[in-house]
Amino acid sequence: MSRFIAEADRSQGTLLPESIDEYVSEENPVRVIDAFVEALDLASLGFDGIEPKATGRPAYHPATMLKIYLYGYLNRIQSSRRLEQEARRNLELMWLVGRLAPDFKTLADFRAGNTAAIKNVCREFIVLCRRWQLFTESTVAIDGSKFKAVNHRDRNFTTAKMKTRMALIEESIAEYLMHLDRMDRKETPRNPRKAARLQDRIATLKEEMARLKGLKRQMEAAPDGQVSLTDPDARSMASQGKGTGIVGYNVQTAVDAKNYLIVAHEVTNVGSDRAHLVKMAEAAREALGTEELTAIADRGYYSSEQLKRCEDAGIAPVVPKPITSNSAAGGRYEKWDFTYLPKRDAYRCPAGEYAIRRFASEMNGLVIYKYWSSACPRCALRSKCTTSDYRRLTRWEHEPVLERMQARLERDPALMTVRRRTVEHPFGTIKAWMGATHFLCRRLPRVSAEMSLHVLAYNMKRVMQIMGIRPMIEALRA
Repeated sequence: MSRFIAEADRSQGTLLPESIDEYVSEENPVRVIDAFVEALDLASLGFDGIEPKATGRPAYHPATMLKIYLYGYLNRIQSSRRLEQEARRNLELMWLVGRLAPDFKTLADFRAGNTAAIKNVCREFIVLCRRWQLFTESTVAIDGSKFKAVNHRDRNFTTAKMKTRMALIEESIAEYLMHLDRMDRKETPRNPRKAARLQDRIATLKEEMARLKGLKRQMEAAPDGQVSLTDPDARSMASQGKGTGIVGYNVQTAVDAKNYLIVAHEVTNVGSDRAHLVKMAEAAREALGTEELTAIADRGYYSSEQLKRCEDAGIAPVVPKPITSNSAAGGRYEKWDFTYLPKRDAYRCPAGEYAIRRFASEMNGLVIYKYWSSACPRCALRSKCTTSDYRRLTRWEHEPVLERMQARLERDPALMTVRRRTVEHPFGTIKAWMGATHFLCRRLPRVSAEMSLHVLAYNMKRVMQIMGIRPMIEALRA
């Protein structure tokens, strides 16, 4: 007698449950998807095809298509082809959409044709979370992360890449011509086949050079000096690894510091985070429905202009200042070793002298004041202060904005730890769901809709953990 659990006989007749509903438990997440989509006003959200056409083949209702996509992104199935397969064999999906199985092209067209509506659904879920009082704190962490596009690096061209490729082609052509020249001068044995191959290679390389010159003209005409052939909106961006980069998109998120829900997000093809602080903070404040907001970000968001705009809008930014001075490395005094005296509008240096304001200049659109002391050349501490005759200090006309922000950070240094644990986890989770792959869609609007599905799936899973599935369904149906 075998001590293993015996499998069922494939030829044995069985009495299956009379309905698919018996296969789906009350705690199954698909019931949340069903309740959420049924509670939406799809027409007001902007979905096409709400009213069926009088002629032609009957279409699938947008609710059916949206349910399939939400199920797919909740279960790490983003491909329309794989979703088509799941609709034909997955009991949960059969229950969810009543055994309907749209083909992959219909599914792909739905995602591509309803980009704005899909983003509205993501925002609608945030409205529900606010109604359920899941946002109890007015603190968000803001960060950006690079996601790969469908465009391969070899099909993206920048000035540096173009220069390198043209130089390699010219070098190869010169090498092949040298071999032919040696054959003509009989320095090497004459081989007709080899000569023909070299001629073919030279012709191929000249065609490639002509193609690159055409792409170079397109690249020079582009506003940012880049051309991507597969996805025209994808851009080459530097990644965290030194000297490395990807061709993709920069995804910005603002995450609630209490329940770690993504309250606002945006997909951009600008590689730098510096210009996104105000926009993301204002979007987060609107989503949270609060007047006061603390926005925490890393050094990549440090911009004097952005910080002032945040404060003017009633948002308290907390962004550490990048260390760009080499004074500390050389054993010299840093700027914070000088004390600013507002009444005198001067800095007191470690030697007790006063650096007074000399003149104002404009730098990158900002008014900068310059300070130095006349006592610098004869100061006993000059070697510890500067390598020049005078130690010159700069001060922005709105420097108190930066000082107030630095004071907030010094009062609560743990805010940077809050930032890391809040905003970096969602990025890691979503990238793990995507796997070692890239966005499936092309062009910025479609990629934005795809990211909205990822964010919506992440937020739904978080709320299921926070509230529980049955209470969440009851709240959706209330």
